[in-house]
Amino acid sequence: MKKALLFVCCIYLISCNEEPKTSTESFEDKVSRIHEKTITIDTHCDINVKNFTDSIKYTQKLDTQVDLPKMIEGGLDVVWLIVYTGQDSLNADGYKKASANAMAKFEAIHRLCESYAPDKIGLALTSQDVRDLNKAGKKAAMIGVENAYPIGEDLSLFETYHKMGARYISLSHNGHSQFCDSNTGEKDSTWLYNGLSKIGENAVKEMNRLGIMIDISHPSKESMKQMITLSKAPIIASHSSARALCDHSRNLDDEQLQLLKENGGVVQTVAFSSYLNAKKHDARAAHMKTIHQHVADSLGLAWYERSAFSSLSDVQKEVFMDNYPKVLKLARELVAKDTTAPPAVDVADFVDHIDYMVEKMGIDHVGISSDFDGGGGIEGWSDASETKNVTQELVKRGYSEKEIAKLWGGNLLRVMDDVQAVATDLQQS
Repeated sequence: MKKALLFVCCIYLISCNEEPKTSTESFEDKVSRIHEKTITIDTHCDINVKNFTDSIKYTQKLDTQVDLPKMIEGGLDVVWLIVYTGQDSLNADGYKKASANAMAKFEAIHRLCESYAPDKIGLALTSQDVRDLNKAGKKAAMIGVENAYPIGEDLSLFETYHKMGARYISLSHNGHSQFCDSNTGEKDSTWLYNGLSKIGENAVKEMNRLGIMIDISHPSKESMKQMITLSKAPIIASHSSARALCDHSRNLDDEQLQLLKENGGVVQTVAFSSYLNAKKHDARAAHMKTIHQHVADSLGLAWYERSAFSSLSDVQKEVFMDNYPKVLKLARELVAKDTTAPPAVDVADFVDHIDYMVEKMGIDHVGISSDFDGGGGIEGWSDASETKNVTQELVKRGYSEKEIAKLWGGNLLRVMDDVQAVATDLQQS
């Protein structure tokens, strides 16, 4: 009798752990059910402070890839809004100018959450904040810092950034910073430190102490390896993909993936065309080049290729960035009617990278990011309104509801909790 009862209990427990199934549930219904239930987190979305004003703000449907209407339409629950500063000279004047830029972006994000739309979106500082906001029916904003260059050599500013809401920071971007070498050094094998500088080593320790996740998407491989050796907490790659599938210095090779797995961290697969499939990207980009120029000319706008961006004046950069989303949107509308256009890098290419990294690292170490409004976006996930298409492809590939929840943010929140736990221990000791 006891054996029979035990058998029945085991069957009951197994059935409780299975995903809800109905004989009539269609594929589309299953996708919708999973997507609506899952907390979806995109760990990298750039911002322009001009979209955070009394008259122009994210409560409106803008030309940007991310705004609140698009998040609502696509079922994107959490966006990491990025305090990005481009690399400049390693001196006091450069740091001062960069600091002003960073603070303006911090303040813009706070205005969105505290003044413009507190009833629709809140600033999340912990994983519990994310869950509480989601339960309350609100979207969540989180803050990541892309390039610690604005901090200069004053390590106390890491704590200032933390108090402003920063929960991950990258120590460099495109170009070597005062903290570490960048991946861009691969181009000519020119390095400043062969990894971390002395102040960079201290920055790693300070981020551990504060509970700030260390982002290794832009630093060099040697920098990343040294960060893992020094860090007492897991680290993240906020927007990178698999180098084995697309040989770009911004992607992570198999050795880096293994190190990140052993470290307990997570790599957030990025929907950036040229980091996913170089062959398809190059063919499409060559076709789009003339279309972008045609659209810009028809609007009377100056247009530049990304390779020329660093040579522009500050005024030219500002004007270009203001017009960039508009030109891209109109170009996409034109090419959608063009049957001769080479195929674009799409959601299937994106999930190929997820598949690869899950196979190499395990389901607990892979996540999702877009790099929207910073060059990201692919066919099928061109803006936040199309977020559900990513879930659809994951369901199509056979990922379970539990696995999809991990990929869409569960893994990232777990790392965040681990990093904050390490900080608590360090502060107490």
